[in-house]
Amino acid sequence: MEIRKTEKSDIKRMMEIYEYAKEYMQENGNKNQWTEGYPQQKLIEDDIKKGNSYICIDENEIIGTFYFGQEIELTYKLISNGKWMNDETYGVIHRIAVSRNKKGIATYCINWCFELCGNIRIDTHRENIPMQKTLEKLGFKYCGVIHLNNGDERIAFQKIKTN
Repeated sequence: MEIRKTEKSDIKRMMEIYEYAKEYMQENGNKNQWTEGYPQQKLIEDDIKKGNSYICIDENEIIGTFYFGQEIELTYKLISNGKWMNDETYGVIHRIAVSRNKKGIATYCINWCFELCGNIRIDTHRENIPMQKTLEKLGFKYCGVIHLNNGDERIAFQKIKTN
């Protein structure tokens, strides 16, 4: 497997992966995340322009996609029911999705990000149990609750490299 920055020609396949991910979430008890057309193609195009959209490729096929940036995430400034593990520069992962019938891809992508930046913050919907289990398996710690710009609640996790 390899990871590279997304190109405009990848968008059609990415949107197919996001559609599958939405179906998977619906079928697995997560009916309230990624609704109302989210993520929209315009958002993905903006991610590409910022240079923060990535795809995972295996045998010349796009099998996963995600957003990764080493930046300040404004919705992470306020956290309730806990606190972040540190105040150091961090990377953030958003919108991670993988192809149908593929296993271990999210783990591969998250580990790739962690190798680039040993301080990662990520959030997910309370109903997204598969993602929560993946984060726990990878050593992420629950840090508290954040709120998106629209007021929706997300549970927040962080993992830092230790010496």
